[in-house]
Amino acid sequence: MAKRQSASSARAGLTRMNSEDIRNRQWTESEIEAVRKASDAQGTGSDLPVEKYEDIPRLTKEQLARMVRLRDVRRKVPVSVRLDPQVLDWLRSKGEGHLTRINDILANLMEAERRAGSRG
Repeated sequence: MAKRQSASSARAGLTRMNSEDIRNRQWTESEIEAVRKASDAQGTGSDLPVEKYEDIPRLTKEQLARMVRLRDVRRKVPVSVRLDPQVLDWLRSKGEGHLTRINDILANLMEAERRAGSRG
């Protein structure tokens, strides 16, 4: 039996378009002006007004020094690991994604160790 769509997910209001339709679309003046403004703002680095950022405190030098660069996204290798029950309970208590959290903790430790080794 096919799954029925709810009223909110019905396709009645959707229009199917391909890249040719988009290329040949006639833009209204207000749409062209909105895109122009967004492009100018992005080009100058002022996407959002300063008021949107003023509540956010600047990072300190210590915070910046402790930051680690995001690692390259690579396929993960499946492994089996044994953990103390209290460690696993602690990781699970933080919410979903405890296995990803283990990987992130180890990756941060590895990066910190590499940086410390390159200084000495």
